[in-house]
Amino acid sequence: MSFTDAPVTKALVLGLVGLSIAASVFDIKHYFYISIGTHFLRYGQLWRMLTYQLCYTNSSEVLFGAMSLYHMRMVERFWGSRKYVSFILLAGLFTAIIPPIFLTVVLRPLSFGVLDYIPAGPTPILFAILAQYHAMIPQIYKYKVALSANTPSNASDDTSGFIFSDKSTRYLMALQLALFQWPGSLLGAVIGWAVGYLWRNDLLPAAVARWRVPGWVVGLRAQKRNDRFDGIRRRLEDEGASTGVATGAQPAAEGEGNRRRPLGQQLIDEVRGAF
Repeated sequence: MSFTDAPVTKALVLGLVGLSIAASVFDIKHYFYISIGTHFLRYGQLWRMLTYQLCYTNSSEVLFGAMSLYHMRMVERFWGSRKYVSFILLAGLFTAIIPPIFLTVVLRPLSFGVLDYIPAGPTPILFAILAQYHAMIPQIYKYKVALSANTPSNASDDTSGFIFSDKSTRYLMALQLALFQWPGSLLGAVIGWAVGYLWRNDLLPAAVARWRVPGWVVGLRAQKRNDRFDGIRRRLEDEGASTGVATGAQPAAEGEGNRRRPLGQQLIDEVRGAF
C-alpha cells in the first residue's frame, strides 16, 4: 500500500492537504467557495470558478478527499501518469465551468434564489475519477451484512441482508463527500460523474479526448530523448555493419591501417609472423 507508480496521485494528495491547511492557517477560506448572487452577479468575481476546487475548507472533507484519491490511484497505474494528469486537467476545466453556469442559469432561477451556493473542494474532479475507477477496476470479493442473527439451516437458505464488495468503502467515502454540503456538493458530484462518463464512452469531441500534456510535465522528456538516440545509434551501427560486409570496406580499412604504420613497426610485425 503505497504511491508506487502513482506520482500524480501523490502530488494531488499532498497538494490537497497542504492547500487546505494553508487556507485555514492564513484565514483565506472565504476565497474558495462561490455564492452566485454575491460573487458573480454583484461583484463579478468569475475567477472563483478556477479556484473553488483547489482545497477543502473543513478537516472532514480533507480526510475523505485524500483517502478517496489514494484509493483510486489504480486508475493512474492503469493509464500512466501522462494520460491521468491530462484527464484530471480536462475534467477540472469542465467541472470548473459547468456547475456554476448551470446553477446560475437553471437551478437558481427555478429555486427563486434558494440554491445559490457551491462549496469549496475538488469533489467534482473526484467523481470524474470515480467514474473511471468504477468502469476499470473489477471487484475482488463480495460479502453480505445480514439483517438477522439467525443462522441458515443449510447452504441453500438465503438470509436477508445487504451485499457489499471491496469497492463499497470507496463509494461510501465519495458519497459522504457529495453530501457534506449538499445540495451544492451534490450538484458538483453529479456533474463530475457525468463528465467522467462522457469521457469514458468517447462522447466528448475527439480532439478533447485525445489531448495529452507534454511528456516533460510528468518527466518523460529525457527518457524519450534517450530512447530516440539509442534507436538512431543502433540503426547506424546495423547499417554500417551491413555496408561493410557488402562492399568489403572493412578489410580495406584494415589494410589502410597497416599502410599507415611506421616502416620499422611493419618489419618487426613481419618477423614475428615468420616465427
